[in-house]
Amino acid sequence: MNKEICKYIDEHKGTFVELETLLSSIPAISPLSGGEGEYKKAHALEEWLRNQGYTDFQYIEAPDDKAYKGVRPSLILTIPGKNKERNFWIMSHVDVVPPGDLKLWNTDPYKVVEKDGKLYGRGVEDNQHGIVSSVMAALALKNAGIQPEDTVKLLFVADEEIGSVYGLMYILEHHPELFGPKDYALVPDSGCPTGDEIEIAEKNMLWLKFRTKGVQCHASRPDLGKNAFVAASALVLKMADLQDHFKSIQDDLFDPPYSTFAPTKKEANIPNVNTIPGDDVFYLDCRILPTADMDEIMREIKARCAQVEKEYGVQIELETVVNGVSKKSNPDSPIIQRLIKVLKEVSGKDAKLVGIGGGTVAAFLRNIGMNVAVWSTIDETCHMPNEYTWIKNLQNDAKVMAHLMI
Repeated sequence: MNKEICKYIDEHKGTFVELETLLSSIPAISPLSGGEGEYKKAHALEEWLRNQGYTDFQYIEAPDDKAYKGVRPSLILTIPGKNKERNFWIMSHVDVVPPGDLKLWNTDPYKVVEKDGKLYGRGVEDNQHGIVSSVMAALALKNAGIQPEDTVKLLFVADEEIGSVYGLMYILEHHPELFGPKDYALVPDSGCPTGDEIEIAEKNMLWLKFRTKGVQCHASRPDLGKNAFVAASALVLKMADLQDHFKSIQDDLFDPPYSTFAPTKKEANIPNVNTIPGDDVFYLDCRILPTADMDEIMREIKARCAQVEKEYGVQIELETVVNGVSKKSNPDSPIIQRLIKVLKEVSGKDAKLVGIGGGTVAAFLRNIGMNVAVWSTIDETCHMPNEYTWIKNLQNDAKVMAHLMI
């Protein structure tokens, strides 16, 4: 373990806080969630990095006329390594989700507050924890005059929270030449409080939209209509029951070890109380084990839709909103084995390999054949009110990343 690197990180707690404070002060919310995108935050990060002496930047800008300046920028900082034939990517995302109900926050979500060793604010964990720890790892090497073994690419992507259409998906489609066949990556966008879990696989993500069409009428004469809301409610229960139906198919790499089926978003139907709705829409978030039979699952979903149609005299339209498939990283690949070794040397932790139900941008890189480790030390407060991250975890993760670089 390099003592100079660790000493620099230990002595620069204030710099961690400074960068977290800057990043949280600039909301980078998707236009689809009522924001203006990542432009201001990405450029503020670039300016901060330039003040640290970095100069090799590249922007990949996806056009989006709803965003500020009409683009959704992803930023790449390149730090040349001894080996120019292989890149070590550390990929974090710049965008955040909205804070939600401000009454649930104890502090202003856009003003970082330090208390009892934690930093509170929107984005401090998801995903500024990854941004800040990777940046500080690079600064520790720079201060020590150490050149990374492989070229390091810090990639700060846009649009992760809404599906990566304007972020990594755009980069892979329009700039595939950026990623070489020998490249590997770390994605600090999921983790656990103990910091000993390395995610190497993700459940397949399937989002479905159900539109139930009935007959609208006056609420005083429900016999003249077909209540789309009631039929949709019956369908919701049938969709939620899928979890028990497919629970026998399990994989202990994941927690929970089975596929999940969660009814989530519901769209408004009619604006007044005294009308029977003739149209109703809800969504289902499915996280499917890679070993599960997707065709069998879709057959069961359609069969249950047909049952509701017959029982309630309605029509049900089924639309696939997201169908994301993720390959598995090779557990024996260099990035996974190096991370296991570094975690032991730096933190004294015995790592275990896991799969997760949540989707990360790692899936896109795995699907082009890259081995990716998803790892960080976080309490998983992302998307919650009073989101926080531990300063000690930021510093420790920076030490791990720095040693991965060398």
